[in-house]
Amino acid sequence: MALLLRRFSKVMQRNALIKTYSDSGVRLRILPSTSCSYEDPVQIKVSGLTPRQHVEMRSHLKDDKGVVFKAAATYQADGSGEVDLSRHSSLVGSYTGVEPMGLFWSMKPDVPHSKVVKRDGSTPLHVHIEACSGGETLAKETNERHFASHGVRRVPVSDGRIRGTLFIPPGEGPFPGIIDLYTLGGILCEPRAALLASNGFVTLALALYGYQDMPKKIEKLELEYFEEALTFLQKLPQVKKTGVGIVSISKSGELALSMASLLPNVKATAWINGNIANVIFPLHYKDIVFPPLTVSMERITVTPSGVLDIRDALEDPMLKENHASVMPIERASCNFLFVVSEDDRNWNSAYYAEQASNILKAHGKTNYEVVSYPKAGHFLEVPYMPHYPSGIHAAVGQAVAFGGEPKAHADAQVDAWRRVLEFFKKHLDCDNGPFKSLLEPKRQLKDE
Repeated sequence: MALLLRRFSKVMQRNALIKTYSDSGVRLRILPSTSCSYEDPVQIKVSGLTPRQHVEMRSHLKDDKGVVFKAAATYQADGSGEVDLSRHSSLVGSYTGVEPMGLFWSMKPDVPHSKVVKRDGSTPLHVHIEACSGGETLAKETNERHFASHGVRRVPVSDGRIRGTLFIPPGEGPFPGIIDLYTLGGILCEPRAALLASNGFVTLALALYGYQDMPKKIEKLELEYFEEALTFLQKLPQVKKTGVGIVSISKSGELALSMASLLPNVKATAWINGNIANVIFPLHYKDIVFPPLTVSMERITVTPSGVLDIRDALEDPMLKENHASVMPIERASCNFLFVVSEDDRNWNSAYYAEQASNILKAHGKTNYEVVSYPKAGHFLEVPYMPHYPSGIHAAVGQAVAFGGEPKAHADAQVDAWRRVLEFFKKHLDCDNGPFKSLLEPKRQLKDE
C-alpha cells in the first residue's frame, strides 16, 4: 500500500508540473529534432513569453560517473515574446553574446577538474534544457545526443591481447578502417569512435592498458600490441584492404607516429596535441627501444588557480641527447594531419608539430598539413563537448592545467572535427562503394 501511495504521489507531482508548464503558455523547442547526432548543432527557441521578459536558460547533464555539468545564461525576449538562441544574445551567465550552442559547450562540472565521461558510445547523452523566470521553471525539454547513428553496431573486442570496442557502420561495406587511440589511464573513450563510425568508418577504439583484464600498471609499452590491432582490423571483412587510418590525442600521439613510421598499411594519421617523442614509458619494438623523455621538475609552476602548469616540464626532444626518443617519422609513407592548440598547457604541442613538419620537409616530404588554434586547450574533443580546462593527470597524480578559453576552444573543436573527417575521407579511399551515400546529410534520429 505504501508503495502504491508513493507511486500515486509521484504521478500527481509529475502531472502538476506538466499542468504548470502548460498553464504558463510558454513553449521550449529544440529544432530540428530533440534527438540528433552529437556532432550536429540544434536551435533552441522559447515562445509564449511576455515581450521584453527576462528568462534564464539552463542546461545540465549527468555523465557516467554521476558528475553533473551545468550552464545558465539570461536572455531578454523580443517584442514577440520569443527567445531564439541562434539570433538573440545572452546578457549574462556562463557565456554572453549570440551562441546557439552555448548551453552545451559552456557547461561546468559540480566536481572540480572533471571531464565528461561516456563509457558506452552506443548510448546517447541527455542534455536537459529549461527556461526559468522568477525561480520557476516555465518550460523544459531534453536533447538526446547520439554518438552512434541508427544502424551503427558496437562490438566489444577481446582478441588475443587486443582489448577495445569496434564500431561498424550500417551496410555491407567494405568501409575504410580507423584505429582510435586516446590517452593515459585505464579507460576506453568511445564517443569519437562511435561518431567516426556514424560517418562511415569502421573504427576500433583501442585500449592502452588498465582496461578490463589488462595490467593496471605497466613499465613499458610494446608496439607489437598495436601491430596486432592493425592486423585484426585489416582482416575484418567489413574493412577495406587499402590501408587504415589512426586518430590520436595527447600521449597516444607518439604512439600513432610510431605506428605510421614502423608498421605497414597505415595510410593516414591524425595527430591531435601529441608529442613527437616517446614519454612516460619506454616503447619497445623488436630490438628497438625508444626511451622516454626526462622531466625537469624545476620547470613546473603553479597557476593562480592552484593547479600545476606542466607545459615546459619535458626536455626538448630536438636536443642531440634526446634523439633516441624521437619517432622516425621520415620513414612513414602515410599522410599526416597535425592539429595544434596554441594554449595547450599539458605540453608544447605547437612546438612538436613545428618540429615534425621540419623533419618531414628536410626529407623532401610534402605528406603533411598543420592546423593551429590560438586560444584552444589540450583536450580537443568532439564538437560541443564541454571544455576541460584542468584535470587530474594520470602521470602526475595531481590537478594540472590543460588550457584554452571556453569559446575559442569550442569553436576549435567544431572546426578540428570537420578537418579530421575531411582528412580521412580524402586519404582512406572513400570515393566509392557504400561510403559515398554516408557522406550525405544524416537523417535525424527522431522527428520533432
